[in-house]
Parts: sequence; structure tokens; C-alpha cells
Amino acid sequence: MRVKTSFATLLLAPTTALLACRLADTDALTPVPQLLAFLPWLLAPVATALLLSVLARWWPGTVWGLALLGLLAWYIEPYGKSADPTGRPVASFRVLTSNVEFGRATPALIDAVRRHTPDLVFVQECEYTCDAALKKELSAAYPHRVADPGGGSEGSVILSRHPLRPTPGVRATMGMPGAIADIDGHSVRLQLAHPMPPIPGQTGLWQRELARLRDLAAADRTTPTVMAGDFNAAQDHAAFRALLDTGLYDAARLTGQDRTPTWPSHTTPAFGAQIDHVLVTDDFTATRTRFLDLPDTDHRALLTDLTLHDTR
Repeated sequence: MRVKTSFATLLLAPTTALLACRLADTDALTPVPQLLAFLPWLLAPVATALLLSVLARWWPGTVWGLALLGLLAWYIEPYGKSADPTGRPVASFRVLTSNVEFGRATPALIDAVRRHTPDLVFVQECEYTCDAALKKELSAAYPHRVADPGGGSEGSVILSRHPLRPTPGVRATMGMPGAIADIDGHSVRLQLAHPMPPIPGQTGLWQRELARLRDLAAADRTTPTVMAGDFNAAQDHAAFRALLDTGLYDAARLTGQDRTPTWPSHTTPAFGAQIDHVLVTDDFTATRTRFLDLPDTDHRALLTDLTLHDTR
């Protein structure tokens, strides 16, 4: 009995600490941000601890476990409200975002673009050879582009079938370019997202770069906006929820797939976190979201169909 209660305590105590941070709306310090990305998977240790408590007839542990299960069930629910624009639809287009992991998945991305024909393509970790390959293979179909060139993980590119006017983008360690797209006569702000991941020792930088994306979104709440990329954050991170609170909605959530994992790709969909997103303002509805498994990258690509509404 003592072994069961001790093991149950070892499972319940760290889960309690993580849920306390979630309840306090803070990402705290390492290892909290890293573990919060996988918050739904805490159901397994809590259920195990609850079973051990029942078998040991340790009733305080049973109550403890039930309380944690209730909190987990509450927080696993999608965050925020769903967008519900009332204006008439004025344009429809398809968005693809993909982290190609140091450019390795570039050939697979090019094949996916040709197969699925998105109108806008957001590419992260597109280093110099990736950038050159996209220019060579896709320039005819995507004559408009903005890019932050860079080696390794720093390069980023937005490709478009529609005319683009570059904007300053967001200052960050890795490229986060922006643009205004003219889509069927309607201005749509585009912003690629790729903040630093919350690795130990750099969680402060991760929070600051997500905060810059939040500030950009909050600065203009009137222009229809699409913000897409590898956010290195899930809805259980306070820094990401602060971004959503500016009036952005996750397209995957709008199509009922807010918990579909995108990283790490070698364990998805059985295990992982959704850290790749397409975020939109309430001018949009999302009609379909798909997750594409591309070889040679640790991220799944995200493909979503959007409709812009005239909400004026």
C-alpha cells in the first residue's frame, strides 16, 4: 500500500505544479513551458495515480486525482470563442504553412504545393538552397514573394499568387517577414511566425518574440489578417493565449482540429503538440484544415481553406 501511495504522489505532485501554472496564466520557468505543450497527455499519469490511489484505498489521493482530472478536462477544451463573421463572403483562398527543417524538406514541400495548389505559402527554416529551389521551381505559379534570407533555421519566405506589398515584419532571431496581399481587390495583412523555441535558457527570448507578434496583431484590429507559421507554442502557453486575445482565431480550432499534433512529426498523430498554426481575424471563416506529413522535417505542414467576409 505504501508503494502505491508513494508512486501516486510522485505522479500527482508535478502534474499539480504544472496545472497551478496553467491556472495562474503563467509559463513560469523551465521545465514548465516545455511540458505545458503536452498538457493533454498528463491525463495518462493522473489516471494511473488515481487507479493506484483507489487500489491502495488512499482516499485523499483519490480526491486529489479526481480534482486534477477535472482541471485537465476543462483546459483541454479549445481556448477562446469561435469566429462568426456576419458579412457576405468576398474571397476564398488556401494557405499552406510548413517548417522544412533547415531546408531538408524543400523537395517534398514543392511537391505538396504543386499537388494542393495553395494561394499563399509560408515557409520556415528555408535557408539559402531552399530559397533558390523555391525561386526556380515555383516562381511561375507564385510570382510574388517576400523573404528574410538566412542560413540554417533563420530563413523564411512567403510565396503568393496575389500581389504583395512588403511590410516591416517582426524583429526576431529567425526571419518573420510580413506583407499586405491584394486578394481579389481586398487588402489582407500577412505575417509569418517563427519565434525562438522555449529551450532551456531561452524561454525569455521566446516570450519576447511571441509578445512582438501579439503587439503587431494588437496595433491594427481593422485589417483582415492571416498569421501563419511555426509558433513554437500551443494553446496551453500563456504567451500564445495572449496572442489569441488580440482577436485572432486558430483556423484548426474553427474546423474542430485544435488538438491535432504537428510536432514532432515522427510521433504524430499518436503523440505530440500542435505548435504550427494559421491564425486569422474574425473577418474569416475556415472551411477545411488538413495536416500533411512531409518527409525530412520534424513538423507536419498545415493546409487550410479560408473565406474572407466583408464585415463592414
